Amino acid sequence: MRVLIIEDEKPAARRLRKLIGDCRPEAIIVEVLDSVEASVAWLNSFESPDLIFMDIQLADGISFDIFAEAQIEAPVIFTTAYDQYTLKAFKFNSVDYLLKPIDPDELKPALDKFDKVFHQNHVYDKSSIEQLLESLSGKSYKERFLVKMGQQLSYVATTDIAYFFSEDGFVHIRDRNNKRHIIDYTLDQLEGVLSPDHFFRINRKIITHLDAIHKIHTYFNSRLKLELRPTADLEVIVSRDRVGDFKLWLDK
Repeated sequence: MRVLIIEDEKPAARRLRKLIGDCRPEAIIVEVLDSVEASVAWLNSFESPDLIFMDIQLADGISFDIFAEAQIEAPVIFTTAYDQYTLKAFKFNSVDYLLKPIDPDELKPALDKFDKVFHQNHVYDKSSIEQLLESLSGKSYKERFLVKMGQQLSYVATTDIAYFFSEDGFVHIRDRNNKRHIIDYTLDQLEGVLSPDHFFRINRKIITHLDAIHKIHTYFNSRLKLELRPTADLEVIVSRDRVGDFKLWLDK
């Protein structure tokens, strides 16, 4: 078993090397690297190891940056001293994660898991790391909006919204039950808090949810005309400068 260690603290690296040797005497430590830059250079130059131990916080950045610049072919056991990184996603998406200082009683199960899942010519699913990185770095979007109903306050779940539109200086929600609500946001602000997977701003006055689009018609001057459900009170035209992006959004 060829093991790469990415760890910027020399005492921690020495300890990890010893612990691996105690648990797996046959393991070969191919290299110990201490930075994002050195790790990217090594991974792009040498044959992939069988397993990588990767500290999350390195001297020149976060080790997640390595995945953007190097082809990672091996499963990863993350190591961290920071509680904010101890997420359930690690258990699912990587081989494992270990809190520092590493406990030998926790290292052994992690290596056993590697042996069982990956070691016997198992094809490593790199998409699992992509899912992990997305879960860690992906932006959080609004799940609901506060609205006023008479003298009471309530909320509308984002999943229940058909579209947003601007009218008479106010921004309104039209929900899937065809109810209107005024919210204290501009459309520009909404673009920053709505998931681009589900919402698209088709012109200066409307942001629509994908599921609200009932029909799409070609329209003069290279534009598109939409029929929304519930039906909108205003003409729903995709502006010419947004048509290209709109088609790409639909074709994801």
